[in-house]
Amino acid sequence: TIFIVILLTAMPSPFPGMNPYLEAADLWSGLHGRLIITIADILSLLLRPNYFVAVEERIYEEIKERYLEVKRVETKEVVTTIEILSPKNKRAGEGRTNYETKRQRILSSNTHLVEIDLLRCGVPLHIMETSIKSHYRILVSRSERRPQADLYAFDIQNPIPGFLLPLRTGDVEPMLDLQNILNELYDRASYDLVIDYHQEPIPGLSKIDFDWLDTLLRAQGLR
Repeated sequence: TIFIVILLTAMPSPFPGMNPYLEAADLWSGLHGRLIITIADILSLLLRPNYFVAVEERIYEEIKERYLEVKRVETKEVVTTIEILSPKNKRAGEGRTNYETKRQRILSSNTHLVEIDLLRCGVPLHIMETSIKSHYRILVSRSERRPQADLYAFDIQNPIPGFLLPLRTGDVEPMLDLQNILNELYDRASYDLVIDYHQEPIPGLSKIDFDWLDTLLRAQGLR
């Protein structure tokens, strides 16, 4: 008997940074959930034995949203909250109001906040003393430095910047490589099989960004 093994290799994401096609409503919910769990699994290994990472949920408008809390093992103290924004957080309504309330509560506490915005839709959350405009943003707000914070602003043409996860003073802070995490997720979830790169991403792009996207996709034979 002869066995023939065929290896089907997933096509990597064609973009150097955030893949704008993953922002589509029919893909984002699944991506959000996968991203939360993947980050939790990675951080759990990096932060043991002093910290553990809890996957938490909030519910409003019959919608569940997951977020992460990094806690000290000994005291169960929430040291860092990690949020990945959803469309509901960026549109007027109950979702945004509830999130802004929680956000302000964290910013008034001793908990660090990491807020990851990988969506071009909606209105960005307010950040003090900045007028920077960008497609995507990562906010790292360390409790001991407020009201100052680190803002990583990047556009569709840029790689997603890595950043150090804030912990308590004296503890080794791991680098969170969000770009690599998303690239591996794209492969594992086989998003290349469900994305039609002949269509324009939603939301749409400016002419400059669309021309760049079109050239990029054509060069890779995806258009």
